[in-house]
Amino acid sequence: MLAASRKDLLLERLRRDGRVVAKDIAAELGISADSVRRDLRELDAAGLAVRVYGGALPASPAVVAYAARDAVAPDSKRRVAARAAALIQPGSTVILDGGTTTRAVVDALPKTLACTVITHSPTIAAALLDHAAEVFLLGGRLFKHSAVTCGAAAAEAAAQISAEVFLLGVTGVHPTAGLTTADADEAAMKRALAARAAETYVLASAEKVGAASRYTVLPWDAVTGVVTDVDSADPTIAQLEDDGVEVLYAGVAHAGGQGHQGSAPR
Repeated sequence: MLAASRKDLLLERLRRDGRVVAKDIAAELGISADSVRRDLRELDAAGLAVRVYGGALPASPAVVAYAARDAVAPDSKRRVAARAAALIQPGSTVILDGGTTTRAVVDALPKTLACTVITHSPTIAAALLDHAAEVFLLGGRLFKHSAVTCGAAAAEAAAQISAEVFLLGVTGVHPTAGLTTADADEAAMKRALAARAAETYVLASAEKVGAASRYTVLPWDAVTGVVTDVDSADPTIAQLEDDGVEVLYAGVAHAGGQGHQGSAPR
C-alpha cells in the first residue's frame, strides 16, 4: 500500500474509532510499525493527528487562529453557549475563558443580568461593555492566537480571585486524553482559573468532541460537567457518561429520541 493510501486509512480510522494503535495497523497491513509511526509523524506535522504513546488521536480543528474560529461549528457553539449561559445566576461571580464559544455565551447572556464576570480575555471583556455585569479583566502577556492573557503575571492575578463557576474552553474533549489545548502556557492558565472556581464546566461544541490537542488542561475528575449539543449516542459522549462525567445537553435529542437539557449545577 502506498504511503498516501496508508495515511487516508489512518485518517479514516481516527474518524471512526477516535484513535489508532500503530502496532495494530502494522499487523493489519503487514508492514512495519516504524512505517506506521512515520506516517503518524507526518500527519501530526500536518495538523491532522496528535501523536501519543503507541499511536495517535484525532487532531482538533479548533486550533486555527482566533479570527478563523467563528466559521468553525457556529451553530453548535450557539447551542452550547445558550445552555452554559443558564448556569450563570443573578448575583453570582463567574470566570469566563477566552475563545469563540465563550464569546457566544456573552451573546446569550441577558444584558440586564446583574453578576460579576472575571476573564483573562480582552475580547470577552469588551463584549460585556453594554451589559449590566461587573467585569474584571486579568492582565498579563497577551497570547494573540487565542486573544487571552497568560504567563506568570496572569497566573498571579488569577490566584487573587474566586468564583462560583468557571466556563472552560478547550480544543479537545476526549475520553482518554482528557481535556486538551494547543499551547502549554494557555493550558497552565486554564488550570489556574479552574483552581479558583467552585465548579468548572467544559464548553464542548461539536468540533472538539472526540478530538485532542498537544497539552493537557485537566483530567475528567477535576471538572463538574460538560456542556454539549452532541448526541449521547456519540461514542465519546457515551464513554464519558459511562465514566460518570455529568453531561448537560444543549438543544439536541438524547439517545432514544427524548430531548434532554441536563441538570442544574451541583
